[in-house]
Amino acid sequence: MYESLNVLGTALEECSTQPITGFFRDGSCNTHKQDVGSHTVCAVMTQAFLEFSRSQGNDLMTPVPEYGFPGLKPGDQWCLCAARWREAFDAGKAPRVRVLATHQDCLRILDLADLKQHAVDLS
Repeated sequence: MYESLNVLGTALEECSTQPITGFFRDGSCNTHKQDVGSHTVCAVMTQAFLEFSRSQGNDLMTPVPEYGFPGLKPGDQWCLCAARWREAFDAGKAPRVRVLATHQDCLRILDLADLKQHAVDLS
């Protein structure tokens, strides 16, 4: 596992345990070289984003019980793939972000300024 720092260089905070999220399903947006999707962005789901994601072939709303996936609804926090967040951003559908729970590894794909613009946890 990579060092668990957020995009601001401080300790990575938990994203969500209800529902449980993360590549490791540990509640944090930790990553690893095997995490080819880079599930590093702690995002707060919106209806617009969920519909956008479904239109792109990734339905996050429908439960998949056999994989323990409850389906997401607006307000849920989830570790998104950095590339999916970028696609949503470019389409004007990016969800808000908890930057303190977003892993620094996403900065390979995303700009810190864009994340801060969508931050829910910065004043």
